[in-house]
Order: sequence, then structure tokens, then C-alpha cells
Amino acid sequence: MPELRQFAQARPGSGPLTATVPREYVHRVAVAEILLTGWSRTGADRFTITAQWPRAHQLHVSPDRSAYEPLLVAETVRQCGALLAHAEYEVPLGHQFVLQELSVDTRPEHLAVGAAPAEPVIDITVAEVRRRAGRPTALRYDAAVRLGGERVATGRIAVSWTNESVYRRLRGGRTADVGALRLPRPLPPLPADTVGRALAADVLLSPDARPGRWRLRVDTAHPVFFDHPLDHIPGMLLLEAARQTVRAHGGQERLVPVSFHAMFHQYAELDRPVWTEVSGQDGTDVQVIALQGESMVFECLVGAVAG
Repeated sequence: MPELRQFAQARPGSGPLTATVPREYVHRVAVAEILLTGWSRTGADRFTITAQWPRAHQLHVSPDRSAYEPLLVAETVRQCGALLAHAEYEVPLGHQFVLQELSVDTRPEHLAVGAAPAEPVIDITVAEVRRRAGRPTALRYDAAVRLGGERVATGRIAVSWTNESVYRRLRGGRTADVGALRLPRPLPPLPADTVGRALAADVLLSPDARPGRWRLRVDTAHPVFFDHPLDHIPGMLLLEAARQTVRAHGGQERLVPVSFHAMFHQYAELDRPVWTEVSGQDGTDVQVIALQGESMVFECLVGAVAG
């Protein structure tokens, strides 16, 4: 049996106390936002990762605390890639990661919150490692998420990274002083219940005069999306915006998103307006895009069920 790398400490008269993985490995600052607890290599480019999901969370647990949200699965699978890049593929801490593709499919009937925090096991298969001059520069990997032996979700992510100096050149100086950007004040939100949220502070959409289109609300003080300062709108915020767009689009039909198949085309800048809109629908599958100026920065096919 492969040895599971866990961060634990023992005390007299007790068993091991399992902690989370180092926060630097998953690009989080708040310990409360770290989901992973350990990992082991099970074969060539194959790994098993353990996690713990909280019973209550501002975003990733339903407002009535009865169910885990699909985007909790997405964040768990995202953290897996960052962990493996640093711990197994020797990517230096401080490199800048770029999310290119993310897909998750969940089985919501198996994502109920129980009497204790859930402890999923994630089986990772790295399908592709891109290298330059012998060093890895990108990963594409598949994830199977299990709870109690039952497969509850699958995921796929493509991510690349670069060092700080190259990143600064790519960003054209926009990383120099994020605090100096003249950020627009967040606009009035949609009613929270229309997007499946309990708090107005978690609503990412503002009404727009054009039907089927919403203005993105970006609050850089949000403790989950902006766990640490960023020079662009993060991918997880765009995924949540797609989720909320589907809820707002569904109206009284109350569509509940259960899967996300997303492509990230370019950086979404903090100081420029972004709109989301529905570009197509096939049954309960809804295509959402995010536009900044004339450019599509993000697109996501959201699979939903009637709530």
C-alpha cells in the first residue's frame, strides 16, 4: 500500500492529528479554505489525494446546510493540481498558475451533508505533462472523487504556469500595484434568492437593461474569491458567475447547476466591466459566456436539473 503523505502530529495518549497540506501548495492564505489533507503516488503519473469538506461554508455548502455545492468539487479538484505541481512535479512556489480548462460532473444525490465533515478521496490521473527545456510547464489531469467508496463526481483540468518575471511581462505591468487600480464600486445586486444565495454579499450579478445579460459585480474584499490579492478576476469567481447566471436565467423554473465545462480564454481585468449572458440552451444545458469589451474571456456549458 503506498504511503499516504499527511501532515500530522501526535500527542501522548492519542492517535495522529491530521492537518491540511501546506497552504502554499494550494494557493490559499486562509487555513479554513484549504480542503486537502494528504496524498500518495500510486503509479506513473497517478495519485490518490485525501480531503475534508466542511459542514458549513459561505459558498460551497447550500444555504440550508443540507448539500455540498458542485463548485466545492471544482475547488477541490483545482487544489489537487496545484498540490501535485509543487509536491510531485517540482514547480517552484511563487510561480503563477493559469487555469485554461475546467470540467466537473457531479451526482448531487450523493453530496448530502452528513453528521460529520465528509472526507472524499480523489484519484488523479495525469494525462499530459508539457515540458520546456526538461522542466514541466503544464498539466492536464482527470479526477474521480469518491465518498465512502461511491463515485460522486469526476473532473478534468488543464493548467499551466510561468515564473514571476515572465508573468509580469505577459501582464504588461498590470501586476505592479494592484492597489493603485481604480476599481469600480460593486453595483446593486440581484435579489440573493434569485441566484441561489443567502447573502447579498455573495451575489455576483447586477441587473442589465438587456434581457438575458447581467453585469458582473466584483468585490475584491470577498474572503473566498479573494483569499489573497489578485491582479485579475479569478477563475472560481467566473464559475460562480456562470452558476448564478443559470439560476437567474431559469427564473421560476429554478434550474440547479450540477456540472460545469469551462474554457478560460484570457485574463478578465479587475478594472474593466464584464457581462455574463446566456448564448444558448438545449433542454436544461445552458451555455454561458463572459464578455469584457469585445472579447470573450470565458465560456461555460452548465448542466442543470430542475429544482
